[in-house]
Amino acid sequence: MLITLLRTYLAPYRAQLAGVLVLQLISVIAMLYLPSLNADLIDDGVTKGDIGFIWTTGLWMLAVSCVQIVASAASVYFGAQAAMGAGRDMRGGVLHRVETFSAREVGMFGAPSLITRSTNDIQQVQLLIVMSVTILVMAPIM
Repeated sequence: MLITLLRTYLAPYRAQLAGVLVLQLISVIAMLYLPSLNADLIDDGVTKGDIGFIWTTGLWMLAVSCVQIVASAASVYFGAQAAMGAGRDMRGGVLHRVETFSAREVGMFGAPSLITRSTNDIQQVQLLIVMSVTILVMAPIM
């Protein structure tokens, strides 16, 4: 049921989710490249005493770190944008559905329960989406 729900409400946000995948890939590549640069810095710069190589590699490491930071931040931004948009659409769908209930059905479910379903439960789904696109997407790439 959750997969169908997510597939339905995340469909309009495919571009943002594709951007998340690309940005996460860039971030992971940068993250995995930094230890290699650090090893080169120590092996070819520090042990040989080549100050120019140390500065060049250090600046390159700084540039790679900046790319990683920007890619990670943009990835989280696009993931949150997709999750919040899907949450907004879900709330609209729940509200539309509740508006079709009769007074007896509203009384049977109870107003507090319906309010909880339209706020807290959808917020939990939004959190699931954000965590999925930021952490769960990065793990297989890594």
